[in-house]
Amino acid sequence: MTTPRFWREIEQRYRGIGVQCEICDRVYFPPREICPHCRRESFGKMNERELSGKGKVLTYTEVHDPHPDFKMLTPYIMAIIEMEEDVRVTGQIVDIDYEKVETGMEVKATMRRLGEESPEGIIYYGYKFTPIKEIKE
Repeated sequence: MTTPRFWREIEQRYRGIGVQCEICDRVYFPPREICPHCRRESFGKMNERELSGKGKVLTYTEVHDPHPDFKMLTPYIMAIIEMEEDVRVTGQIVDIDYEKVETGMEVKATMRRLGEESPEGIIYYGYKFTPIKEIKE
């Protein structure tokens, strides 16, 4: 299996695919086989569910000294986003000055470049988050 194919086959990376428990209706992302709430009763009863991609910033941090493999401008914002489905995900906030990010801000997932997989320059993509409403100066 080649690297580009491997990345493309991880569907949740590109479409925000989680699962929902048939028993308690809880949604999980990334997908899991068993609901931690219902336990054994949920085995085989976890159904795919695509997340809306919309959520709110719960908390965030400014990153000033990224890992050397991450070639991005600093500072940048990493946040914990509570999605509409009551799932929390971590992601970078983009398309906004880092000073304007605030808790409670509504955001949506968008596809962006995440990095390069190899020295050959094979690029892979995933989700980042952008503000839904325009920020006033």
